[in-house]
Amino acid sequence: MNSSLDNLYSTCSSISESVPLLKNGQFSRSQLPNSGTNYLPSMPHKQKLLRSQPMHIHAVRCLQEEQLRTSSLPAIPNTFPELCTPASSPVLASGSLPQNEPVGKKSVVKVFSEDGTSKVVEILADMTARDFCQLLVYQSHCVDDNSWTLVEHHPHLGLERCLEDHEMVVQVQSMMSSESKFLFRKNYAKYEFFKNPVNFFPEQMVAWCQQSNGSIPQSQLLQNFLNANSCPEIQGFLYVKEVGKKSWKKLFVCLRRSGLYCSTKGMSKEPRHLQGISDLDDSNIYSLISCKKLYNAPTDFGICVKPKKVRNEVKELRFLCAEDEQSRTCWMTAFRLLKYGMLLYQNYRIPQQKKNLHTNFSTPVRSVSENSLVAMDFSGQTGRVIENPVEAQSAAMEEGHAWRKRSSRMNVLGSQSPLHPSTLSTAIHRTQHWFHGRISREESHTIIKQQGLVDGLFLLRDSQSNPKAFVLTLCHHQKIKHFQILPCDDDGQLFFSLDDGNTKFMDLIQLVEFYQLNKGVLPCKLKHHCIRVAL
Repeated sequence: MNSSLDNLYSTCSSISESVPLLKNGQFSRSQLPNSGTNYLPSMPHKQKLLRSQPMHIHAVRCLQEEQLRTSSLPAIPNTFPELCTPASSPVLASGSLPQNEPVGKKSVVKVFSEDGTSKVVEILADMTARDFCQLLVYQSHCVDDNSWTLVEHHPHLGLERCLEDHEMVVQVQSMMSSESKFLFRKNYAKYEFFKNPVNFFPEQMVAWCQQSNGSIPQSQLLQNFLNANSCPEIQGFLYVKEVGKKSWKKLFVCLRRSGLYCSTKGMSKEPRHLQGISDLDDSNIYSLISCKKLYNAPTDFGICVKPKKVRNEVKELRFLCAEDEQSRTCWMTAFRLLKYGMLLYQNYRIPQQKKNLHTNFSTPVRSVSENSLVAMDFSGQTGRVIENPVEAQSAAMEEGHAWRKRSSRMNVLGSQSPLHPSTLSTAIHRTQHWFHGRISREESHTIIKQQGLVDGLFLLRDSQSNPKAFVLTLCHHQKIKHFQILPCDDDGQLFFSLDDGNTKFMDLIQLVEFYQLNKGVLPCKLKHHCIRVAL
């Protein structure tokens, strides 16, 4: 049995080799076998064919049957002749039918929040960082103030950076290692240099300011950076880590559109003395975390230039250190401006334009129940409707502050109201986003730095030295300051104050609202609060 199968397979193989087939399985017309020729092995007529024995079937016969079957089907008349190929054919061409459009490829991205919670989101491959942040804001029920960012975090290397709004999330994720992850956090300083460029670019670090002896106004700083025809240059001394060594050297470094260079001879900027550190197009700039501990850096203000294709190779990274935070911010901001140019400005303007369109063309939608509400005054013997809008607004503000006073009077008289000062004044602030509970001084510094060193950024926390007091942590001129809030007793009533009792508040919410409108004894008003959102 096996020998017969082998003979049949060898015979069929020889036929297929002698008579080639076309792609559709037909024989070539010039090589079609004669009808009288029998390519099957000779077999006696009386011998019965076993069912398990294979038979060779001519491909021509199968194709002819298929052609007869398809030709016997009636033609479908076409009501749109212009779609036919050729145009005179009354039958609809197969290629003229609409094809299904390919569905966008999706990828899975895992993102972490500041409190350690994570979330897995399925997104399109072409989704940008801005769109991804807006999606997370919508799903987390946060306030979209255009300050949310996606952070590329490398804990094993001690690096992190904020993704630009136009970057593709999936593309960045493909270049990350398994230890790396995305963080979802606030960054108020992302585009702050467009608002206050003077605070980000000191005159001694900008080359054209020194050459012109300060004749160029500060308002043209950003214009020179965004103009592709200009040649801005940032220069200064930085600590540069030697490649393959643990030692650092203080060198004169300059940043241009062509790349980042260090001078091998003092402050000379001659081409023969400049040594290239990195280019801008194929690299990204990161801030170093715990650079003293990981890389034995001389300061805490570390910078890392990392090529895009590098994942875990420490030898391919270039490490630098600045003297202070302002210098590091200047280098990193100039790197972004020289690399992206006008694209960075477009990212800054897009939410501003959307905000203007929203305020100019949209009106707040009010429900039927809200439209039926009116302001009432019950101070007299009979109630009256307040028709003046200004008077109605002031009455609403007074009513908002009066409930605290009423609850305090009730407790002084011995009422068993649940709004007791010991529970109300000391616990009502714990529901606010700006209160971070029992965190240390170092942790508050870390949160402020991560969410942007801008003026007015603040948070409140419990005091570690005094269990009954609180601490206001505030950022001003890229420096972090702390103000202790002490409780004080006045006629048996509890108040809070941070100026030795000159200005008293019934709770911390009143205190924050006051210093958001008034500078007082603080160096600046409270503007932005640090927030942590659970995904």
